[in-house]
Amino acid sequence: MIQLGEYNTLEILRDTEPGLFLGDGEDGEVLLPNRYVPQTFEIGDKLEVFVYLDNEERPVATTDKPFIKKGDFALLRCNQVTKFGAFLDWGLVKELFCPFKEQAFKMKAGGWYLVYCYLDEETERLVASSKTNQFLDNKELTVKQFDEVDLIVSHPSEIGMNVIVNKKHLGLVFKDDIYKDISIGDRLKGIVKKVRHDNKLDISLSQIGYRNIEPNAQFILNELNDNSGFLPLHDKSSPEAIKEQLQMSKKSFKKAIGSLYKDRLIIIDENGITLINSQKGS
Repeated sequence: MIQLGEYNTLEILRDTEPGLFLGDGEDGEVLLPNRYVPQTFEIGDKLEVFVYLDNEERPVATTDKPFIKKGDFALLRCNQVTKFGAFLDWGLVKELFCPFKEQAFKMKAGGWYLVYCYLDEETERLVASSKTNQFLDNKELTVKQFDEVDLIVSHPSEIGMNVIVNKKHLGLVFKDDIYKDISIGDRLKGIVKKVRHDNKLDISLSQIGYRNIEPNAQFILNELNDNSGFLPLHDKSSPEAIKEQLQMSKKSFKKAIGSLYKDRLIIIDENGITLINSQKGS
């Protein structure tokens, strides 16, 4: 079945005056207008094309690459706003429509907006929505602590920047963890720093390589998470106290917390060590 809003690999069925008709081997076929027809081809060749609706609401194929496809997020420019809604530039001849009801804030011509593209079941048209959170779900997570994840910067909050995690979940990068300029729509790599009891995700942009972290440092991180982000130990603690709680030498402990402190994961004071951000957003 030919899928709207997606790339389809289709077979050239016949050459006609308006262009090539392509098929999926079943009942579906779609026109590839002359402007996109390759210079050389043979009937039976297969082409990868993007399929959407033209100005007359008919499925049409293109070899152009849109800035967004169905089920994806992208930062798009608003070309115009009419009484019907906003029309966004997504790299194709026909603009992508964003209804007023799907605008988190009223869009203006010339503005840039992070949107999600989906197929409206009522109209069977591809539309955009800047209310991106409704397309994210943290009820059933597909990530765990210390996983490397793909991020899309979503929108700011009072305590940091919201990010879309693996195009599925909502996460937050706290202000203290933002060490470079980031903007809405930026695509970045990150690390799941913490999974909270309500499945909220704390994300780090730090390139510290959690999976290669020194084993004792990893063990202390786990202990911190199991103890509400705090341990009553520090570099002045006695070897006996460290061994009793962590079963490691003071030398190993100091090396481990030094690594965690250098990577800005913990705070060390006279009371002990605290996981950064453990006290926030709870």
